Amino acid sequence: MTQSKVMKNQITEGVIWKQLLVFCFPIILGTLFQQMYNAADVIVVGHFVGKEALACVGGSSGTVINLVVGFFVGLSSGATVIVSRAYGAGKTAELDKAVHASMALSVAGSVILMAAGFIWTPKILGMMDTPQEVVEGSLVYLRIYFAGILFVFIYNIGSAILRAMGDSRKPLYYLIVCCVINILLDVILVVVFRMGVAGVAIATVTAQAISAALTVRALMRLDAAYCLKLHKIRFHREVFFSIIWIGLPAGFQSVMNSISGIIMQAAVNGLGTDAVAGNTAYAKLDAIFWMISGAFSVSIATFVGQNYGAGKYERMRRSVWVCLGLDVLVSGGLSVLFMTCGRYLLYLFTADADVINSGMEVLRAIVPYYVLVAFYEIFTSALRGMWWSLWS
Repeated sequence: MTQSKVMKNQITEGVIWKQLLVFCFPIILGTLFQQMYNAADVIVVGHFVGKEALACVGGSSGTVINLVVGFFVGLSSGATVIVSRAYGAGKTAELDKAVHASMALSVAGSVILMAAGFIWTPKILGMMDTPQEVVEGSLVYLRIYFAGILFVFIYNIGSAILRAMGDSRKPLYYLIVCCVINILLDVILVVVFRMGVAGVAIATVTAQAISAALTVRALMRLDAAYCLKLHKIRFHREVFFSIIWIGLPAGFQSVMNSISGIIMQAAVNGLGTDAVAGNTAYAKLDAIFWMISGAFSVSIATFVGQNYGAGKYERMRRSVWVCLGLDVLVSGGLSVLFMTCGRYLLYLFTADADVINSGMEVLRAIVPYYVLVAFYEIFTSALRGMWWSLWS
């Protein structure tokens, strides 16, 4: 791989704010589409099944899923850093090992968590004091979701690899396809065939399977020596431990955030179904903020990693401050939007007045502090991009 080929993505040259936006915008759009197909589940069950089903799809189920997926996404950030640094430095052999070790991690991790999900889900729902009327539906949703967890992991690790190489567009295209398929299946399985919570879960897993297949296909069709080859997927010891060293702190960080969410969810569960459904509806708005802020986080990790690998340290430092400014601007805009239009946005998910009032209580307590999160997200991702993961 020649140096000129490495530079084609413009991450290591050009006007920083323009290149950041060019790289970040597809990620933001992709996360919005991801949130859209997640929100579609909530909208369909909220309007066509009932608030109990709404609480099943969100509520305790959503918290458990965030815990599991968040840990793996944090862990996969190690792959993003390794791939971006190797790509920026033009180290083809190291890049090839990183691609295949990362995919091995996704397969092994999904098998372990699939088994753990099936075994521990009933106990976790009980520990969270989940309302009895939504326990059965939550269990159905989670077990179907865990059955397809492999597709979630493969898509996330595959899209992380593509973005680390400077390609943030293909993951966007695949998410759009996934979103459309999920919405269509939601309507068919829930509205037409009346499959309820199970239909929503099957629609989600099917859409994720298709996005995972498209991501694998893209990695296998890379016109380079480091393209994905199924027979080469294995744990390359040195690269694998580097991924773990960088990604594990981020994974534990996500777990700690999710544990706090579980504690909060348990408290909400004790307030009844209306409170659980209201918190679920608000969580879908909150996810928009976290996904956009996360897009800036992924972008700066890639920028720092590639520029660090290319030895462009001043550009690396400037990109951190530029990305922080952009994230603060967007976070402030979302805060204003949610505070002024939150009630109307919650109507997208339910028409129940008690549920909406509960959602507004949560919104008013959290949204004013969004801007502060931008500092945390950008600085920790920048440290991770330089392999200083323990400090982030």
